[in-house]
Order: sequence, then C-alpha cells, then structure tokens
Amino acid sequence: MFLRIALAAQTVALLIQAVTAGLLLSSAGGRAVHSATALAVAATVLLYLVAAVMTRERAAIMAAVGMLVMTLVQMALGMAHVKILHVPLGVLMFGGSMVQMTRVWSAARARTASA
Repeated sequence: MFLRIALAAQTVALLIQAVTAGLLLSSAGGRAVHSATALAVAATVLLYLVAAVMTRERAAIMAAVGMLVMTLVQMALGMAHVKILHVPLGVLMFGGSMVQMTRVWSAARARTASA
C-alpha cells in the first residue's frame, strides 16, 4: 500500500511540475514556483525509493533508482538551462511514472482478486 501511495504522489508531483513549467514560460513568478515544485518532485522520488526498498522487489527498486537518477540529471539540466534535454527528460519521467503506477496498481489488483 505504501508503494502505491508513494508512486501516486510522485506521479502527481511530476504532473504539477509540468504545469509549473508552463508558468515558467508565461509569467514572471513562474521560475520560483517551478523551483519549489522541483523540490517536491525530489522528495516524492525519495519517498518512492524508500517504499520500493521496503518491498524488497528488485524491479520496484530498480525503477525507483532509475527515477532518482533521472531526477538528479533533470535538476542539473534545469539549473544549467539546457532546455533541449530538460523538457524531453521531464516528459519521459512522467511517462515512466505512469507506466510504473499502472504496473504496481495492476499487480495489487491481481493479488486482491486471487486472494
């Protein structure tokens, strides 16, 4: 259950980060909001990593480590203003989080149905 909640929080944080990217492009205060939500993304990615480690499932741990690496690269690219890589990586992160969420929630549903 903790893994599902952590993964859902990460996915929502990534979606909010995309919204604030639009604010960054369209308003003067967008940069501060986008930076603040970047910290929220980092926190939820770490939460997801902790939850994955607690499950002791290799696939979940590897996915969480991959997301952490992408987050660190994403933050470095953003601070360096390398938008040509920063934006596509953000899209990839959201898509990957959605795929993981589908996998985790489907597996939980299958366990409930078989019990």
